[in-house]
Amino acid sequence: MDKVKLPEVWLRGPLKDIPALLQPVAHALLQAREELNELMAGFPESLLWNKVAGMASPGFHLQHLTGVLDRLFTYAKGNALGTEQLAYLAAEGKPNDNLYTATLVERFNLQVDAALRQLAETDELVLTEIRGVGRSQIPSTVIGLYVHAAEHTMRHLGQLLVTVRVLKQSL
Repeated sequence: MDKVKLPEVWLRGPLKDIPALLQPVAHALLQAREELNELMAGFPESLLWNKVAGMASPGFHLQHLTGVLDRLFTYAKGNALGTEQLAYLAAEGKPNDNLYTATLVERFNLQVDAALRQLAETDELVLTEIRGVGRSQIPSTVIGLYVHAAEHTMRHLGQLLVTVRVLKQSL
């Protein structure tokens, strides 16, 4: 039996508990999660850290997608990165035989869940408040951080999609 193809997340209507101005961010994150899970289902572990034309490996993209959401949403709360987050950042893209595709996908799924909870708890009145980014505390806004998180997620998903398809063709 053929699987029924749902419309893209943004065409399914408003998401319960997500403030109106943050709906596009939540839609993008949910769309990315759906596409990533479908793309990575059955992906060969032997290709996880392979690169195409010197570009980043699927393992890097999976780590980075999780890490960047965590970091940008931390900044949106007005917090600095912790020791664990900095260690995670330093490890992004480094081949690790103890990390498996399913583990990396699950970490991303959990991070999207955490992001959605944070979006649901965000008062729209704080969206234009300034938040510092990085050690230099470069100024952004809460909504700027959320929108960049969604945009950055979709950018890396696109890169992952191409990399995975090229690598699978090499089998």
